[in-house]
This record gives sequence, structure tokens and C-alpha cells, in this order.
Amino acid sequence: MTEAVARAASKVPEVTLVFWVIKIAATTLGETGGDTVTMTLNFGYLFGTALFLSLLVVLVALQIAAKRFHRFLYWATIVASTTAGTTMADFADRSLGIGYAGGSSLLFVCLIATLGAWYWALGSIAVETVNAPKVEAFYWLAITFSQTLGTALGDWTADDTGLGYDGGALLFAAGLAALAAAYFWTHVSRVFLFWAAFILSRPLGATVGDFLDKPTSDGGMALSRPLASAVIGAFIIACILILPQRAGRHPGRSATTS
Repeated sequence: MTEAVARAASKVPEVTLVFWVIKIAATTLGETGGDTVTMTLNFGYLFGTALFLSLLVVLVALQIAAKRFHRFLYWATIVASTTAGTTMADFADRSLGIGYAGGSSLLFVCLIATLGAWYWALGSIAVETVNAPKVEAFYWLAITFSQTLGTALGDWTADDTGLGYDGGALLFAAGLAALAAAYFWTHVSRVFLFWAAFILSRPLGATVGDFLDKPTSDGGMALSRPLASAVIGAFIIACILILPQRAGRHPGRSATTS
């Protein structure tokens, strides 16, 4: 890659099918990993939130400091955001007592406010523009709110609507399928579709993760949370190593190959 191409590339991966496969796996790992710390190890939601939020801050700082796209660093930051999202949503919903509906509503407002401030400040919320510190700060804040919102939505759907974990997973999978259809067969804004899919893929992962590790009496499979987390983590690493990924292109920049 020449210097001109490096400057033209954003610091996030190109949004392809590979991106969504790894993203959904990462959201599932976020659920099982977060539950491992807060429930299996019994550290509680406040400790889990502090732990994973601290890790997320460190990884975001490294991501912003990086000069180009690094696939392992990027996906480690995504996993940290989804794990922090799990513990933060659980802390808000359960420890603060505002419930799934209240937590989801609050997080939705936070996400919309972040995206609105990003658009107002920089004129675009397209992920292809993520190649400068200010844009990255908005991007990772929006990512974290969307991951946390997704957790709350998944719990709300599975627990309060009576759909259960399997029904909730099917509902969100159907929503993602509808967004994919809109992508291929309509002219709906690609930016809107990306953020809608990013939000919906999180509750899909949350409900799948809950289905794997929650007790059978609650509709889950009661699998070991640490074991499930290890298997999903190994799957993500294999995908990163085997499946091709490259940085997205920054619009409006010239790029030439060597």
C-alpha cells in the first residue's frame, strides 16, 4: 500500500459480510463475557462496568493513536465496547432500577444525541469518514451507546414481551434481514441502514448469548459462560486471521495503487 492509499483509507474496516459475521459474534461474546464477570464470578454489575469501561477507554485511545487500520486492535475495541455495553445496560436496568424500557429509552436518546452532535459538528455520520481523532471520538461514543442500547433492547424483548431468548433472536434476525433487503433493493440511505443494522445486531448477539448461558428454567441452554466465551473468542480470532478485511475508503480522497 502506498502512502497515498494509506491516507485515503479510513481506520475502520470496509463494511462487508465478513464485517457483520464478526460483529455479531463479537456482540455474543460481549454478552457471555460480561455475564461471566458479573454473574459467574459474582463481581457484580458496578465492578464489571468499571472494569470493561476502563479497558474500552484504553483501547479507544490506542485506536485513535494508531496511524492506520489494525484489524486486531479494531475488533478488540469492538469486543470491549460490547462487553462494557452489557455490564452498563445491566447496571442501569437492574442495579439502578429503571427497568428495561427505561434503560432502552435513555440509551436511545443518548445515541441519537451523539449522532446528532456528530453530524452537526462534522456534516456526516458515515463510517467511511472515520480517519481523524475528532471523528473517531464521535464514532466510538456512538458505537458504545449503540452496543449498550442493543443489550437493553435484547433483554427487554426476551424478558418483558414473553418472546424468550430464541424468539427474541428470531425477531432481531428478521429485522436484520429486512434491512439487508432494503440495502439491495431500495435506495434507502446507506448511512441509516448501517446504524440501524449495527444497533439490531447487538440485541441479536445479546439474545443468542443469553440463550446459550442462561438456566434452562429461564429458557436458556445453561452452558458454561467461560467456555462459551472461549469458543466464541476463538471463532472471532479465526475469522480475523482467515477472512479478508481491509480498511474502508475515505470519500473524496484520491487513491492510487503501487
